[in-house]
Amino acid sequence: MGHVVLVGTLDTKGAEYGFLRDCLGEAGATTVLVDVGILATSGVVADVQAADVAAAAGVSLPSLRHAREGSDTRAAALAAMGTGAAAIVAALLREGRCDAILMATGSGGASIAARIFAEVPLGIPKLLVTTMGGYLASLPKTRDVTIMQSVTDIAGLNRISRRILRNAAFAAAGMAAAQAATGPADSDRPLVALTMFGVTTPGVLRVERRLREAGFETVTFHAVGTGGLAMEEMIEAGMIDGVIDYTVSELTDELLGGIFSAGPRRLEAAGRAGLPQVIVPGAIEVLNFGPRATVPPRFDVPERRLIVHNENVSAVRTTRDEAAALGNLLARKASAATGPIAVMLPLAGFDSYQTPPDGPWIDPVADGAFCDALRRGLRPDIPLIEIDRNINDPVFADAVAAQFLELWAQSHSDQGGDA
Repeated sequence: MGHVVLVGTLDTKGAEYGFLRDCLGEAGATTVLVDVGILATSGVVADVQAADVAAAAGVSLPSLRHAREGSDTRAAALAAMGTGAAAIVAALLREGRCDAILMATGSGGASIAARIFAEVPLGIPKLLVTTMGGYLASLPKTRDVTIMQSVTDIAGLNRISRRILRNAAFAAAGMAAAQAATGPADSDRPLVALTMFGVTTPGVLRVERRLREAGFETVTFHAVGTGGLAMEEMIEAGMIDGVIDYTVSELTDELLGGIFSAGPRRLEAAGRAGLPQVIVPGAIEVLNFGPRATVPPRFDVPERRLIVHNENVSAVRTTRDEAAALGNLLARKASAATGPIAVMLPLAGFDSYQTPPDGPWIDPVADGAFCDALRRGLRPDIPLIEIDRNINDPVFADAVAAQFLELWAQSHSDQGGDA
């Protein structure tokens, strides 16, 4: 049925973890209980004692036990236990004894969870029962963490908490069973990453279809900051074989202060790894903010074009100077690539906001500034393919797919095969 690793502060939540362990056993799972409590010895016997967790972090448990609420030493102690617990979980993964992780925490335990989950690979179920679901900024945004609101504080067993914890235990047991039954890989086809926004969806979906027809598997990332960051991390981890970066508005948000930034290293991992990649400046003119009322005053001015995309996202159109800066930025990042690469320009619009003939964000001056800067800055040996179609036009999408397949064939010619 699978192994569930239970990680918790047994000094304060021993009864709750004892109950979770019993429920997991009832559900048919094998459990490994890891104690990360630092304040006292629990009446619940863990499979991995708190002293062992501290030792895995290179410290002694007694040195951490002076930590108290409201002091910096408690934060340091939590950090140490998180580091040790991550090492313990990593060892359990190597031993085949971790098919899912279950934790039930408040804010302190959640900081430990953040360190563990950041080190656990994608696909290993991670279930966190917590009172802090809406406030956990420290949780890794690029890991598949499932959060269950505990509703009540995790402080004692009662008719409400028992039901919630029991549900969590059976959910974790089910996920562990599914994980244990899954082989190391369900496909040996090359995996190509794509990036997509709502306004570039038709083009991306067509490219996906063409790649699947050619024998590839595709994975698409929503370009909302976490999506681009997850893709870059997966490339660095060696999980991706090729990239079609169809939507790069995360660069715009990083440069100009929008909400969907993926950080300063976006659009770099594929180039460092030497992967075949096609870059398309999809939605490059789109600067994103939250609800309409949250748009900063300097961007909420009459000369700016603004679209309320939905109740959660408002988009502002870039100016000529901003577009030129983005052209320079894209050229610099593309030019650093070490592998097969091409850049493709849809001259009739970077997204559905610019669909001819009357798209609300058609701006030949600003778009011309972007294209001119890109042309000037791009490394001369990198193909810059310009097509007078909108990014969502089937003709353009098919050309992107064909260009990627050509780069793939070039990069694999010495191996005597393609997809």
